[in-house]
Amino acid sequence: MKKLIIAAALIFAVQANAQIKTPQPSLKAEIEQTVGLTNVSVDYFRPAKKGRLVFGDLVPYGKVWRTGANENTTVTIDTDIEINGQNLAPGKYALYTIPKAEMWDVIFYKTTDNWGLPKNWNENDVVLKASVKPETLTKDVEYFTIDVTPNNNNEGTLNIYWEKTIVHVPFNVPTHKIAMESINANINENAKASDYYAAGTYLFSVNQDIDKALKYVNKAIDMQEGEAPFYMLRQKSLIQAATGDKKGAVETAEKSLKGAEKAGNDDYIKMNRNSILEWSKS
Repeated sequence: MKKLIIAAALIFAVQANAQIKTPQPSLKAEIEQTVGLTNVSVDYFRPAKKGRLVFGDLVPYGKVWRTGANENTTVTIDTDIEINGQNLAPGKYALYTIPKAEMWDVIFYKTTDNWGLPKNWNENDVVLKASVKPETLTKDVEYFTIDVTPNNNNEGTLNIYWEKTIVHVPFNVPTHKIAMESINANINENAKASDYYAAGTYLFSVNQDIDKALKYVNKAIDMQEGEAPFYMLRQKSLIQAATGDKKGAVETAEKSLKGAEKAGNDDYIKMNRNSILEWSKS
């Protein structure tokens, strides 16, 4: 009898601690994307279409939609961004939308701890509202999806799509401003060769103050204890060519080529050879 009681207690304990695992109706999703120097993250739940008519039915037109399922869909940014000429400061925002057949309103809302929609909508908590046109997809999207696409270092797009509808929310990021503030703050007596190289490379990439770009890369090369890395020499040759000094560019590219051959870097070998051939004709 005692053994039966112990066995029953053990079974009860196992049952009490058991956790049944089943898939959730709406899947949890988190995405992180860097655009230029701005980090954008989105946390949301992804409901499934399941054969239903979504927009205009499951999601009515003309009404505020939670833009996902369950807890608030949130967008977090760590720098200012610009949407439709409006500034959105760094922070965490709930994302709401008002879908319509011809136009969607996209809303960034201050409070983020609601389940679905706020019980009392407060217009004072609307930080930014932008209108964008929906587009039609050729194939159905089963699970509601949000992603962020970098278009270049200064622009990105927040994409919302479900069923056969996709909405693009373009935004601008202050990459150049942040980069220049960093360069101005860190190029000083304590700067390292890597700092000078990064500064020169950036200035060249945005075609701003090429002479200073060359000065910074030269400084990075001069700070090397041994032979300058072939990638630094490659960068210097490109800047020299941009200034019109093709002869100097060829001489530097030949040094970079030797370093690349020594390192066995086929990509830099090919790039240097092609540039030497091109610049030698000028």
